[in-house]
Amino acid sequence: MEGDIRTVHVLISGRVQGVAYRAWTERRANALGLSGWVRNVDSGASGGQVEAVFSGPSAAVEAMLAACHEGPDYAWVERVEVLGRAEPVTGAFTIRTDR
Repeated sequence: MEGDIRTVHVLISGRVQGVAYRAWTERRANALGLSGWVRNVDSGASGGQVEAVFSGPSAAVEAMLAACHEGPDYAWVERVEVLGRAEPVTGAFTIRTDR
């Protein structure tokens, strides 16, 4: 069903730190009506990694995952990996500062 709630845990790799990827993700997720969070990951990877949880209607989550492959201007996304399902999240989508 289109209205089914889906929650996924995602890791985005490439040039995604220092290019406003988290702020872009927050705006896009909120525009799609998703809950969850995004944060930078200290991974040692060149360009960094961003971790996120997206929770909401399946179609909106799919749209967000597709958008993550592009990201904002100046980002270069090498990979978007769905790590698995996560527990549903409610409330506004936020940027987390913990790593």
